[in-house]
Amino acid sequence: MAAPVGASFNHISRESSDIERLAFFYQQIFGFERVESPPFEFKVIWLKQSPSFYLHLIERDPNTKLPEGPWSATHDAERDPKKLFRGHHICFDVPNFDSFVKTLKDKGIETHERIQPNGKTKQVFFFDPDGNGLEVSSRES
Repeated sequence: MAAPVGASFNHISRESSDIERLAFFYQQIFGFERVESPPFEFKVIWLKQSPSFYLHLIERDPNTKLPEGPWSATHDAERDPKKLFRGHHICFDVPNFDSFVKTLKDKGIETHERIQPNGKTKQVFFFDPDGNGLEVSSRES
């Protein structure tokens, strides 16, 4: 089924008990820019990476019963990037894959790297501070 004419991607949301920490991570690792958000009854940080890619960080409701991310600062679950849930991640492209991976390692971020069977596409998997899965793929094809 085709998407409605004019439909386009708007944003991804992440809920966190520490949205300042999460915002800092995405600004430092991916170069997101903090932009103004409308007022809500809860704290929200809006980040922008390109003309049309936004990340909305939403203050977690302390009364919620749902877990915070696949793992979090308060939950000691599996933190191995080799075991990142394949269907639960955001993927970014970067112009210089090897330099980006070095930056992650320099910051002490645990990673798992793969090269696809085509031998050209490189991938690195890791987590944000709340345990949300992230992938960065090389732009080579």
